[in-house]
Amino acid sequence: MAEDAGGKGSAREQVLRLSPKITILPVIHGSGDFAQEVRERILRLEPDCLAVPLPPSFQELVEAGVDQLPRLSFVAAEEPSLDAGSGYAEEEEEYSDPSAEPWEDISGDLPEGDLPEEETGDAPDDVLDGDTAADLPSCNYVPIEPCQPVIAALRVAMGERIARAFIDREVPHFYPEETALPDPYALKEVSLEAFAAALLTRATMPLPGGQRDLRIRTMAHRLRALEADFENIVFVCAALDWPWVRKAYREEPPPEAEETFYAPLRRYDVAAETAAFLIQEIPYIAYLYEKRREELRGDRHLSIDGVKELLLEARAAWLSENAPAYNWLTPQRLQVFLQYVRNLTLQAGRLTPDLFTLVLAAKQVGGDEFAVSLADTARRYPLQEEGAGGEGVRLGIEMAEFPDGGVARMKNRLGGQQLIWRSISLKPKPKPLQKKEWAQRWNPYGICSWPPEDTRIESFHTHVREQARALLGQDLARSEKFTTSIKDGLDMRETLRNFHTGDLYVKEIPPARGAIEVVVFLFDTPADPEKYAWRTMWYAEHEEESTLCMYATPFEENLVGPGVAESTYGGAFFVFPPRLIADVWTDPRFAFAQTLEERLIAGACFHSQERFVALVSPSPPLPRWRQIARMTKKHLIHIPLGRFSRDTLERSRRFHVLNGREVRSYAARFIREM
Repeated sequence: MAEDAGGKGSAREQVLRLSPKITILPVIHGSGDFAQEVRERILRLEPDCLAVPLPPSFQELVEAGVDQLPRLSFVAAEEPSLDAGSGYAEEEEEYSDPSAEPWEDISGDLPEGDLPEEETGDAPDDVLDGDTAADLPSCNYVPIEPCQPVIAALRVAMGERIARAFIDREVPHFYPEETALPDPYALKEVSLEAFAAALLTRATMPLPGGQRDLRIRTMAHRLRALEADFENIVFVCAALDWPWVRKAYREEPPPEAEETFYAPLRRYDVAAETAAFLIQEIPYIAYLYEKRREELRGDRHLSIDGVKELLLEARAAWLSENAPAYNWLTPQRLQVFLQYVRNLTLQAGRLTPDLFTLVLAAKQVGGDEFAVSLADTARRYPLQEEGAGGEGVRLGIEMAEFPDGGVARMKNRLGGQQLIWRSISLKPKPKPLQKKEWAQRWNPYGICSWPPEDTRIESFHTHVREQARALLGQDLARSEKFTTSIKDGLDMRETLRNFHTGDLYVKEIPPARGAIEVVVFLFDTPADPEKYAWRTMWYAEHEEESTLCMYATPFEENLVGPGVAESTYGGAFFVFPPRLIADVWTDPRFAFAQTLEERLIAGACFHSQERFVALVSPSPPLPRWRQIARMTKKHLIHIPLGRFSRDTLERSRRFHVLNGREVRSYAARFIREM
């Protein structure tokens, strides 16, 4: 915006001109898009003074915190207690809603962009032991993080050696006001002036004589005082306050004298695992802003592009942690995820997705494991983890637990969008101590399967048997010249071969003779005997289940709940209808087998009462496998494993082992669906 100190410029630019010397920059606190806009405006306007809506007592500690960026911290002012005789109790009743205690309203809910409290474990223990929020001391604080427009403005001003003025009113108790505001990403298409003008209908008039009114009049008065010393002043203020600051500046009412009091101030570092409660943007995207700043790269559309980087980082974390045999989170699946995120975002009336939307879409498209990986990645701020320092403050939902063990209510002086509390059910990965405890209580003499997974694998097994039966007659198909009937369809190969004659050829597939009783699955070839050390037989509990022979990963090494373990098939064969057969793994008749695959195929062919045995494997049967089948006068019908989707294969391979049938009553609480 090119304009001189005399206030010349277009009519649009004059909207935010408070006077020839003062320009207002209305912002939505906690927005990375507004932080970027403020930074660009200040560098363009080249002011000689920056005014911010913070009290003068905060200046020294806040600027010290800005110097420490990208390390996160906050400056907190302890508020005096609301004793009956102090005079503050009546003020609290006047300016706050006693029916909406911060801690009581959030029990069991989830803030927009965060996980449930049971997932994070960030609730201070003292509160959970019975203390109520009203009994706790309170603090108002200034978050020092890179996505705060006020902090970004101070950062630029300090770097450019611009004078800074903290002009807000000193108040014993701060009463935050939040409201629903438009998505800041609209700044990419509309000007700041148009955005600010659109908010005029939402800028409710402050209560005369109330705290907000006193603060606005104080800031307007101090802006007038600054004009005596500076020629080009930029004032960063809340988006809903700027019209009333303009009104107070023009009316110039004398502000009431400030009450003299002393509020202890201190700057605290933030524990890395609770950074999500300080940064109002998604923490990982805030980290990307700092990374782009360090690399001197553009970040104009990072609020959208950062979501894509977050998604790729979450997928990499999911792959490294879970190591699936088949990476079914393919680019096509991620495209479905992004389309789903877009639809949910538009349905919510937003332009950019919040963390709740991303996690919900990840749960629906990729399952609990991917949703947890995405949530964990999004809540990380790596720059806080890398830095040195002592123990930081553990933040929670409008609460904080300090290193000395104290707990306090927290009021954000730079609160942004109104938070909407939501809940989402996710099953996190168990901690090592929990696994150790569950392993000690495991009874090795009683195991069973999880019925929903039995149904899934039986359905897949039935589908493969039907495909194998359809292949039985393919070798007997014959082609003939078309006369009066199309029969079993047009034979394109034979028709093209005789294209020069102009004749059509049709094929006739005779009815399949025989049936498929045994289906062999080889998911991982060649199989590693050390990886698939668990080899066993499972017999059917009812007539709808198959007799199962398998080799899989040891379930004892992957406990996911009390009495619930997880394993992965390396290979298996199913016999349906079910019947009792000898244990293939201890049967001396198959001692000639040299590999797990050979022993499995030998057992399947030996126990099959039908001539044909279906074999599902990544590659065609080896000559050794066909030789084993001929020894028992059987024929292998091969079905390529690549015919099935990676998602289907991964879901079919993974199964759970329960420590007794009674565990089935609660196993669903610990089994993460894909």
